[in-house]
Amino acid sequence: MDRLIYTAYSGMTGSMVRERVIASNMANAQTVGFRQEMLSATPVTLKGPALEARAMTQGYVQGSSMKQGATMATNNPLDVALSGDTMLAVQTQDGSEAYTRRGDLTITTDGVLQNGDGRPVIGDGGPITVPTGTIVTIAPDGTVLAGDPQNPSTPPQAVARIKLVSTQGSQVGKGLDGLFRVTGPNNTIGTLPQDEEARLTPGALEQSNVDPTQVLVEMVEAQRLFDMRTKVASTAREVDEKSASLMRLNT
Repeated sequence: MDRLIYTAYSGMTGSMVRERVIASNMANAQTVGFRQEMLSATPVTLKGPALEARAMTQGYVQGSSMKQGATMATNNPLDVALSGDTMLAVQTQDGSEAYTRRGDLTITTDGVLQNGDGRPVIGDGGPITVPTGTIVTIAPDGTVLAGDPQNPSTPPQAVARIKLVSTQGSQVGKGLDGLFRVTGPNNTIGTLPQDEEARLTPGALEQSNVDPTQVLVEMVEAQRLFDMRTKVASTAREVDEKSASLMRLNT
């Protein structure tokens, strides 16, 4: 009975974690540059002096799928699509550097270049700021160009260059804010150098790599599995009650 209760409880807890991960993926199926989260479940044996047969399942987010998402042309000069293992650097709320695949860029009223999450895009000297009232375009190497609308014949001038990095060979982790960071020993946070060979595609966006159909099927399966494990807990209760009844009859 003790083993059955632990099995049912462990299974229900694991199913709830799985449903939360699937729900997050489903909610971000249309988010630009989103990376699907992956769940890992590991059995953990409860060791004791008398019995070591009880095992529970410990589920946690293992990481994110770095599979390439579909690229969609938008013809918006501020939209950029990244390919391969390239990411662009943005500034977080605490002023540190993080990385993202979200390339739907906009310019604030103060001239700050930011992505769809409202994170300032980092360049050679920090967050990129462009002159207000200019026509801004982005070159394939990440160079931000500003043109004078009053003189269309004048070539646009380079304002800054977006910091593009490569995550190949680096240990990166995804935070609760959806941004990627370099993780080092003792959970230290590091930064990546500029990748001079990195290129982007202007006028396009990379879509989420979540398959809506697949994630919907996963949600249905997770819900059915939770129901089955709930029935196991109910069965364990019935068996316990019947066993107690038999003990009272013998008495």
